[in-house]
Amino acid sequence: MANTPQTIDHAALSTLIEAGAVRAVQIVGQPGGWGVVIQYGMTQRTLAAKRGTVRIFRRFETLAAYLRDLGIVKYQVDASHYDPTALQPSRQRTDASARMKHAHEAAAYDTWLSEKVGASLAGLADGGNSIIPAKEWKQIREQKRRAL
Repeated sequence: MANTPQTIDHAALSTLIEAGAVRAVQIVGQPGGWGVVIQYGMTQRTLAAKRGTVRIFRRFETLAAYLRDLGIVKYQVDASHYDPTALQPSRQRTDASARMKHAHEAAAYDTWLSEKVGASLAGLADGGNSIIPAKEWKQIREQKRRAL
């Protein structure tokens, strides 16, 4: 893949496939995954990711499914430079744990608040709760503020 620095994106590849212009597809193994070289006309291009860099598939099965979905079922595989031991460590994000913990806390609070509001509304409906007039609530609130 080093000799094909120019890339092609998914949309352009789809267009070429629809037009029947793709002559050959080669899967090239490299340390950390698999790349794809598309041959059409006299041109070779490497499949690009959304950000424009060369797209690397970590799993061969994912790549095969991607190509099958595009309608490509025949391709050549060059595994001479593939190194399964060179796979990069998993893409763990250190902030993901904190973000998920916050999301779970927010969901738990939302559930608690919904239950409280529902119980209050049910109490108003069955007479178990009464509405406090605004003046009386203002007095209660002032007393609580002074106590703090």
